[in-house]
Amino acid sequence: MEQSPSLPVGFTLRPAQWLDLEPVTRLIYDVLAVDDDTVLAVSADDLRAEWETPDFDLSRDAWVVTAPDGRVIGFEEFNSRDGHFSLQGDGYVHPDFMGLGVGTALLRALETRAREEIPLAAPDLRVFIRNGMAMSPADAVARQMHENEGYTAIRYHWRMQIDLTAAPPEPALPEGVELRPFLADQHSPSVYEAEQEAFLDHWGSRRIPFEAWHHRKVARQDFDPTLWHVAWAGDEIAGFSQCRWRNDTGWVSTLGVRRPWRKHGLGLALLLRSFGEFHRRGMNTIGLGVDAQNPTGATRLYQKAGMNVAAEYVMYEKTLRAGRDMEEEEM
Repeated sequence: MEQSPSLPVGFTLRPAQWLDLEPVTRLIYDVLAVDDDTVLAVSADDLRAEWETPDFDLSRDAWVVTAPDGRVIGFEEFNSRDGHFSLQGDGYVHPDFMGLGVGTALLRALETRAREEIPLAAPDLRVFIRNGMAMSPADAVARQMHENEGYTAIRYHWRMQIDLTAAPPEPALPEGVELRPFLADQHSPSVYEAEQEAFLDHWGSRRIPFEAWHHRKVARQDFDPTLWHVAWAGDEIAGFSQCRWRNDTGWVSTLGVRRPWRKHGLGLALLLRSFGEFHRRGMNTIGLGVDAQNPTGATRLYQKAGMNVAAEYVMYEKTLRAGRDMEEEEM
């Protein structure tokens, strides 16, 4: 690809390649280290799994910017969610190369790719693209860049964390509910369906194909079924806590309770069970991500369990085509 007109001489914007896997992994870590937020960094295996996700085309859906010495100093990727109207970006620029137009070049490449999805969406739907970033001083340039490109801040998310000083209390499950070992071959379809249902009323949530869910969660190399806690009421799943290790931290990836079992203490019980399992394995720092305006009261639940806000993030959005808002109809 030819040099972008918004980049200095010697800097090149090009499609990502598999040989960029390790350099992009290091870049993401370096960017997050500025905010002391490396718990969210990805490993090379994590990134490989993302790039191998069904319907993701590395040569078309990701870009890098290289410096004159060939070093990868910028990265952006594109994802199209179900229906082609809800689009997502994720970008990084090395802190040593801010202010050179790298982020703008990547953001414009992202928008060019996103606009290719517009004809694929139903003709009456609003089509939009979103990009998230930290609310830290270090990301002020990125936030201003998005505003300059027509994006608007629409939603805030938190990374919450607890540092245990002792074993958490034993969870008290609602009557008729029990925890059973997660058997991936048998239980994956049921947990998948329970998760899709539990998150229907969450902002930005969309049903995804089982294959994509399985690839992202169960097929990952570090998957540990003993860190998944599934609550059953007879032959129905009432709730679940899907946990894993994330950069030497215990991480609650997804915690959900189906509507019939909400407001009975099951969410807190699952959270305490997750804390307890990590504590038994010698990990006392546990984190998770949550929508700061979560409609089911998750933030209150996490605070009740002793978690505090460790970092805040903002989601920016740009409308690419006006129309009927599918998300508002589904809420």
